[in-house]
Amino acid sequence: MEEAIDLLTKFGEEAKIMAGGQSLIPLLKLRMASFPYVIDISRIQGLDYIEEKGKFLEIGALTTLSEIEDSELIKERYRILREAAAQIADPLVRNRGTIGGNISHGDPSNDMPAVIMALDGKLEITGKQGKRVVEASSFITDSFTTLLQEGEILSKIMVPVFDGSSGGCYIKQKKNAGDFSVAAIAVHLSIDKEEKVRRAGIGLTSVGPRPLRAEKGERFLEGKRINDSVASEAANIIVSESDPTSDFYGSADYKKKVLNKIAVEAINTSYERAMVR
Repeated sequence: MEEAIDLLTKFGEEAKIMAGGQSLIPLLKLRMASFPYVIDISRIQGLDYIEEKGKFLEIGALTTLSEIEDSELIKERYRILREAAAQIADPLVRNRGTIGGNISHGDPSNDMPAVIMALDGKLEITGKQGKRVVEASSFITDSFTTLLQEGEILSKIMVPVFDGSSGGCYIKQKKNAGDFSVAAIAVHLSIDKEEKVRRAGIGLTSVGPRPLRAEKGERFLEGKRINDSVASEAANIIVSESDPTSDFYGSADYKKKVLNKIAVEAINTSYERAMVR
């Protein structure tokens, strides 16, 4: 880790980190990006783990997407993470791609940032000056732009261990298997003894210049029991918070229609899962 940070500090903007290469290698092949120095951190020890520590689930940044998909702990207690990981690209990519790379690349179409946002996750960043922790919701500031400063590496992802009844899901609408999404949504709900939403987390993928947190939709859901009417109204609010652009995957209007549909489904599914916990 120290050597990688030293190299990043030395070469500055001329260097780029590579772990699994899931995001970086395609850009280099298409000549959409060029870096004189590529620093391979895939063999750094101690950054590939999944474990609960106190109030948080901690995931090392070099943990592969396949390891998340196959983890018994994730399957049992953090289903939304497994759903997102399992829908990324194909098994070959998931075997090499890492959660840290998926987040730190800053791609608004990558899946993990929205999920970590919906879970109120935090990110540990390591650099020359030591470690600092930031909110996942503020980490990506624009397309392919993050809070990482020169000589810093994303080292750990931390997700709260939710008490009581909670449930979530990640729904991704795509044209073909393995594609980036037309639109995707992560919803996580905690409910109280009266079956009302105590806490809501909503993250959006592919419908803005960066992964978005649907805060108005969250506030609308909190304090309510979920039914078809509530889910539909919440979906309309969520769509109003999105900012999609037209591209190969569809027009902006089409993406909004897709988002509305999957938002209703995600809210209802998350509520149903919370009810059985």
